[in-house]
Amino acid sequence: MTIRTLSATALAIGLLLGLVLTAQADGPAQSPAKVADVARTAPEITGIAHWLNSAPLKLTDLRGKVVLVDFWTYGCVNCVNTLPHLTKLQEKYKDKGLVIIGVHSPEFAFEKSTANVVAAIKRYGITYPVAQDNDFATWNAYRNRFWPAQYIVDKSGKIVFEHAGEGAYGEIEQTIQRLIVDNG
Repeated sequence: MTIRTLSATALAIGLLLGLVLTAQADGPAQSPAKVADVARTAPEITGIAHWLNSAPLKLTDLRGKVVLVDFWTYGCVNCVNTLPHLTKLQEKYKDKGLVIIGVHSPEFAFEKSTANVVAAIKRYGITYPVAQDNDFATWNAYRNRFWPAQYIVDKSGKIVFEHAGEGAYGEIEQTIQRLIVDNG
């Protein structure tokens, strides 16, 4: 081996060792699904260009209900993959105190078109309210960073569960079930 090859190998080993030590110092990788460490009051749905499938809603008017706020956009494959799970939850729990609010926050300019969002709602069979958040007012109020992302709000208006990405469908449903039967 040449000195250059040895130097490159040593550098690569050093970088890998640094990554391993950093990962160990940070602790185990966290699941994207988590119960909120400290329940915080859910920010209001705000700055909405259009409400689809519903008249405008306010979280303060939904106290006493369990609310699932879902940030999505129709051009996101991961978002589209979560929609069947959300529509099943809607059908199963809508008469038991669950309200799902889809917050459509566009990733690309063409996703700002209300006609396109309406077509996507129809295509995916979404019957729950959808707030068109073209200016990211609600997205920013929630300090959201991901598509898709779900926030479960308890009957008192506190965020008690957060999840980013696909999956955690069992945890989401268990949280909803627990909160629906909770008399608080």
